[in-house]
Amino acid sequence: MEVETTTPEHNREFADVDINNGSASGASDEEEVPAPGSVTLEHENDLFVSAMTPSEVHRRISASNLEEVLTDDGDYFIQIVISDPQKVGDGMSSYLAYKVTTKTNIPKFKRTEFSTLRRFSDFLGIHDLLVNKYLRMGRIIPPAPSKNIIGSTKVKMSPQQTEPGTPINQEWVEVRRAALERFVHRTAQHPVLRVDLDFINFLESDQELPRAVNTSALSGAGVIRLFNRVGETVNKITYKMDENDPWFDDKITEVENLDANLQKLSSALKSLVSSRRELSVLTGLVAKSAAMLSTCEEHTGLSRALSNLADVEEKIELLRSEQANSDFYILAEFIKDYLGLFGAIKCIFHERVKAFQNWQYAQMQLSKRRENRGRFELANRVDKLDQAQQEVEEWQGKVQRCQQQFDDISSEIKREMERFELSRVKDFKANIIKYIEVQMAHQQQIISYWEAFAPFAREIV
Repeated sequence: MEVETTTPEHNREFADVDINNGSASGASDEEEVPAPGSVTLEHENDLFVSAMTPSEVHRRISASNLEEVLTDDGDYFIQIVISDPQKVGDGMSSYLAYKVTTKTNIPKFKRTEFSTLRRFSDFLGIHDLLVNKYLRMGRIIPPAPSKNIIGSTKVKMSPQQTEPGTPINQEWVEVRRAALERFVHRTAQHPVLRVDLDFINFLESDQELPRAVNTSALSGAGVIRLFNRVGETVNKITYKMDENDPWFDDKITEVENLDANLQKLSSALKSLVSSRRELSVLTGLVAKSAAMLSTCEEHTGLSRALSNLADVEEKIELLRSEQANSDFYILAEFIKDYLGLFGAIKCIFHERVKAFQNWQYAQMQLSKRRENRGRFELANRVDKLDQAQQEVEEWQGKVQRCQQQFDDISSEIKREMERFELSRVKDFKANIIKYIEVQMAHQQQIISYWEAFAPFAREIV
């Protein structure tokens, strides 16, 4: 599957997302997948919301036609383009809206071609909805682009456009547009997420989505999320799970190693982009200096050669800038996306650890209830035995559900990682080949410039 991200200088084409990745199956109606958090328990049961509800939802999904439609051998496809960023409103209440255009023949969609306008918070909102539904099942949710408060503020404070809907021409806006496009592409690549009802509504609905106020960094929900992340980080550091599956030990080590080396590669690419842009500026200075020198040079042949040298250096300046853009858009942003994906993988591994903690806690509580029942039996407290027996049976059920949830998420993670590895290899191959071809084209262009200049240098006598 090839997803192409383009730079501002090129026309953007639809990026095909192939969903023909399984065997044929029959068709039947699909039921909506509820959010795991919709099930509430009281008192001690509250601890087991995350342990019990995902497995129940997972079984409902497996029993439905959800994945069968996706893995059909038919010619299903989905193409998504994010384009035309435009400022809506004025002042600090204004925002950027993006045109989301979709073409598909997936039966779950009502139309085959449609478009709608979505603001940045809508993309964060759909990401949060998918995380709430599927993260605790062990599914890899592609990360949404990060916020740029400085860039957003500059757009809000910029003068109102003369015509509504006029595109915004700022570099960071293009960077965000491309990041949003890659986000929806990766989401559409997933065999379950692409037919999620919320994701379909996000792409298909002509109506404005409910304001995703919880995505604001300064909202109360944002502060709560910050504290929750701190707690999650502390839990990751302090708790060490006794792993009994060597596959997970090996895979966690592999993910950590890949993530660490991708971090180094990302840092090196940032330096490369910066150096290439600086080289472009310096090349431009050489062109200007050569042009000025040619005007005061009295030797005709040398003056003509210097003038042509200035022209060549000016052309190479543009090529250096294009090379910097290819370094950034083809490689640097691609690696940045995969750093986010590896972060999402670490999240599902941690969800498995939390499922294991819930299972262990349930076993501990079951042991305590059995001890209480034993004490009541020894003391011949007949009035307490019935209640004690009920508590033992209740916690036995919780232990079974927690163990089932742990087994389910473990199996799902293995399937997700298998799918991710296949996709990762194809993505890296496609991007590396594309990068090499672009670099070769640039180098060949530079050679042609110098070959055209060589006769002028030889004419100097």
